[in-house]
Amino acid sequence: MRGLNLLNEPGNDMVAVTNLAAAGCHLILFTTGRGTPFGGFVPTIKISTNTDLAKHKSKWIDFDAGGIARGESFEEKLDGLKELVVAIVNGQQTANERTGARDIAIFKTGVTL
Repeated sequence: MRGLNLLNEPGNDMVAVTNLAAAGCHLILFTTGRGTPFGGFVPTIKISTNTDLAKHKSKWIDFDAGGIARGESFEEKLDGLKELVVAIVNGQQTANERTGARDIAIFKTGVTL
């Protein structure tokens, strides 16, 4: 299908990203508050919801959105994220691509760890 397509997936990080990529997503924007150290088999932009995480896990995080909670301009942060998306679409590697993290996880019945 052409255009913007939205897909709802399970709450587990790696399962959700695997399903999104398998369904045809070419780029995934993934928000994280804990800094899960994985990357999908398609470029996965990891967006930190807090600045401490972005500082401590800088090799895993592509974009720090934590400043919004401290009163930084939402519009300026959104513009920065848009610029990052365009740069990645044009060939800049995401953190997971730079580190070689290309994980998959298949959904199963029961607990997924």
